[in-house]
Amino acid sequence: MNEPINNGTIELIDGVRRIYCDGYWIKVYDPPADSLQSKKQLIQALTRRLFNHVEHGINIPGKRLDEARRAYETEHDPARKRVKGAMFAGALFNRATDIFTKLVELQEQGIEIDTDNALMRECGFCLQEALSLGKLVLHRSGEEGIDELWGEPFRAFSIPVEAFYESRIIKIAQTLRDIDRLGAVMTATIGLVPMYDGIQSAINHFTRAAKLKCETLRTDPDIFDVWSDFVVAAEELAAFSPAPLHSLNADARQLGSDGQRLLLQGRDLVSYITRARVPMPKSTREFIERCETFSARAHMQGQPLLASPAPY
Repeated sequence: MNEPINNGTIELIDGVRRIYCDGYWIKVYDPPADSLQSKKQLIQALTRRLFNHVEHGINIPGKRLDEARRAYETEHDPARKRVKGAMFAGALFNRATDIFTKLVELQEQGIEIDTDNALMRECGFCLQEALSLGKLVLHRSGEEGIDELWGEPFRAFSIPVEAFYESRIIKIAQTLRDIDRLGAVMTATIGLVPMYDGIQSAINHFTRAAKLKCETLRTDPDIFDVWSDFVVAAEELAAFSPAPLHSLNADARQLGSDGQRLLLQGRDLVSYITRARVPMPKSTREFIERCETFSARAHMQGQPLLASPAPY
């Protein structure tokens, strides 16, 4: 029997240096030097990363924090209060990263910053409050939020750069797991309905391209091929048409339309988590539930019995 592979094992596979984590061999990169400049650049990149994946309009400058707080606290309409709470969270996040950046600049000048420094405490308070409001902030899809992104600047500041990059490998492995899971669910539902015969290869192509994109940094020379392959695979999946529906009865035509909608939802969800490089458990669970409903309807209409996905 093969010996189990320990997490953290690094090997050269087909000329690519990879690290093993929870069942996946993930492309590994050398982290930047653990310098103050590297930390500042990392914190700034993580700030851009957060606002790139959340709903529009919440990237409020930290200097407007007091305005954002008043707007949130004085709002009484629940729907408007949620949005203003998201804007307040954005201002808090920006204030925290503003402080982090300035602290790093002070350290570059040789000024020691103790962990109990007043600015450090203020930064911690801002991040804690932002995290508590993070549940009000939605992903750009309008579905769940991504809590993982809110605490990353604090971790980047408080631990060595190498340790931060090592922790990201775990999240990438979790994301690869969910990409595989979503691909399997789509294949086991939509792919087994006769009118969607042939979709399996398109799903497999898309999930392979998504996993490769997930593990590849934008600074990698391969990103031009990796990103274009991912986009093309997503386009091909969306362009797949079921067998002509005009010859089918009304129930079968409705099933075909619902399958097409489900296929697009699955493609979008895989794309979201691939770009964010973190799982979206609520959205994944709800998509799987929709797939299970689709399977039950297909079976009732005389389609083949579809495999039920394992519980999330």
